[in-house]
Amino acid sequence: MSYPQVGVGDVSIHNICYFRPAMGLVANHSTQAAMTSRSATSDLISLEICAGAGGQALGLEASGFRHVGLIELDPHACATLQANRTHWAVQQRDVREVDGHHYRGIDLFAAGVPCPPFSLAGKQLGPDDERDLFPEAIRLIREAKPAAVMLENVRGFASDKFISYRRDLMEQLEILGYRPDWRVLEASGFGVPQLRPRFVLIALRSRAFERFRWPEAVQSRSTVGACIHDLMAARGWPGADRWTFRASAIAPTVVGGSHKHGGPDLGPTRARRQWAALGVDGLGIADEAPGPDFPIDANPKLTVRMVARIQGFPDGWIFAGRKTAAYRQVGNAFPAPVACAVGKAIHAAMVGKRDAVPAFELDAALI
Repeated sequence: MSYPQVGVGDVSIHNICYFRPAMGLVANHSTQAAMTSRSATSDLISLEICAGAGGQALGLEASGFRHVGLIELDPHACATLQANRTHWAVQQRDVREVDGHHYRGIDLFAAGVPCPPFSLAGKQLGPDDERDLFPEAIRLIREAKPAAVMLENVRGFASDKFISYRRDLMEQLEILGYRPDWRVLEASGFGVPQLRPRFVLIALRSRAFERFRWPEAVQSRSTVGACIHDLMAARGWPGADRWTFRASAIAPTVVGGSHKHGGPDLGPTRARRQWAALGVDGLGIADEAPGPDFPIDANPKLTVRMVARIQGFPDGWIFAGRKTAAYRQVGNAFPAPVACAVGKAIHAAMVGKRDAVPAFELDAALI
């Protein structure tokens, strides 16, 4: 079966993927089989809500977790997940309708709950924002009783404004028998050529928590120019080499926008100025790389594929939908290399190992 490529028109969801019925785990035979056969494999099993385009899921898969459920409401994101991993148990559902009891026995509960309630770019309404799904995450954790928890959000959630909310979240996890901890991790420390600081919370049972070690950032950092030089030069732009030298720095955080606001561009005025310093026109996303007639000294726009690589997605990862829908999926993703690093640390703690784990490799994740 062939799938539509990035930004090549609308996607007929029903033509490219099959969604399992929204009836819980009992109606999902492939997921049920994965739960019952887990003893025959060394993989740990996981459930993820708000899965988006699969950045976190891809990283967790590479770190040794087998997904028995990926819950996502957006139809384009669901199509993306199923197009890239036909064996993943994708469910297009509102997380408020998910019954965690059906997932009893999972090893990891993961979630990248919506960021707008806590984003510095928004109103930061926190618990007063209808999009705040931390309460639903706690409910599902209470019902599913996973061995470990991994929650991620924007850096804004680590600010003093939400200190009481964070404290309440940690206390609820402690009441459920977990020992929680959190840090702000920058994607640039894990091979991703952008800052992208993310709040990451983990929670484990006491014995595993004692073995847990946060992943350490790498010393060498990738740059935007080195990351996407081949894509920028793909159509014969004579200024590609010169541009790569100018773009030899780490990018600002890629901004994906929300369903209420935001289109296919690289963010507000301040972010666009930072991109301009790297030789990038941030006022929009291009359909293709600059060609031979594009001025040598002009600032090109990035394509969805370029941004996807900057976000840590493999080149073979397909994004469903038109350009705006595809870019929003890319821009809102949790970079797979960061998710993989944290996932490996959780996995090692759960199976009783403290040894260092190999770095995440994008191409290997497609095998």
